[in-house]
Amino acid sequence: MKNTRPILGLTMGDPAGIGPEICLRALREPAVLENCTPVLFGDAAVLERVAKSAKIPGVDCRVISVAELNGFFEINGPTVVDCAVIDAAKIVPGTISAACGKAGYLYIKHAIDAALAVKIDGVVTAPIHKESLHLSGVEFPGHTEIFTALTGTKRSCMMLYSDKLTVSMVTTHIGFHQVPGKLSVERVLDVIELTTQAMRQLLRREPRLGVCGLNPHAGEHGLFGNGEEKAFVEPAVKAAQQRGIRVEGPLVPDAAFTTARRKNFDAIVTLYHDQGHIPFKMLAFDTGVNITLGLPIIRTSVDHGTAFDIAWQGKAEASSLYSAIQVAADLAAGKLKGAAQ
Repeated sequence: MKNTRPILGLTMGDPAGIGPEICLRALREPAVLENCTPVLFGDAAVLERVAKSAKIPGVDCRVISVAELNGFFEINGPTVVDCAVIDAAKIVPGTISAACGKAGYLYIKHAIDAALAVKIDGVVTAPIHKESLHLSGVEFPGHTEIFTALTGTKRSCMMLYSDKLTVSMVTTHIGFHQVPGKLSVERVLDVIELTTQAMRQLLRREPRLGVCGLNPHAGEHGLFGNGEEKAFVEPAVKAAQQRGIRVEGPLVPDAAFTTARRKNFDAIVTLYHDQGHIPFKMLAFDTGVNITLGLPIIRTSVDHGTAFDIAWQGKAEASSLYSAIQVAADLAAGKLKGAAQ
């Protein structure tokens, strides 16, 4: 690729949500264009309908088909890849829909294909709706699982990154009662290692990590729970330390995120979805970035949902998307620089 800036694929997300609006804003945002060349995977007709409804500027860049992208088309400026997978006229904004769920999945698939084919340097995703995805027959609970499966990745995890707090998750989109059964020393160690690798790349130094316990008071030496801390967390932390990783745990979960305590760590490994998401969104909801670790391609995302209540109304805040694009651009620029040396 001859482009001097990283080329990043943006996926439009669920067409009935705020994804189309924030992606349209990103295509003309100066801060975005300074750092990358955006390529939006979506439906051109949907974007035009959203622009009219939200009273914002529509598409004013090159529009190409998936077939053109897969051919010899050279990306040299902001571009919309018209996947043409849904009838824009039939979309009801803010509504759960199998058609929208399937469309959101196909935008992701086309972007992943382009990244694996090195047509683009990374993927930044707008939000999808999990119920719509399920209704469409797509058997994945969320983005992380889609990217893991479609790239053939053996180990991966979700990490939420910001300048205020960074957390990664050992388990994500499963019921709370399933969490203990999904824990293992190997899985906890995998997430410690993946988080360490990512933070080394982002911070350009050795990071300091903490790992939360599962139970109140981190089990209180076996008084609470079924010994998950002793069985899974302690051996994983010890193994990581033996590999030179600066990590400690199990941390008492209800104290790990206090101001004084969290400043001791560059990232905290959490054992289930809400253990990490709740404190993170309290501190960095508008600027946080979701990164999938362990993939052969770069993938970042907004850290919020489809916001159906304000879809297509011109009210959507795009700052989380801009942050996700910035992090992906930084990661891609470092990767491209390393490849050139």
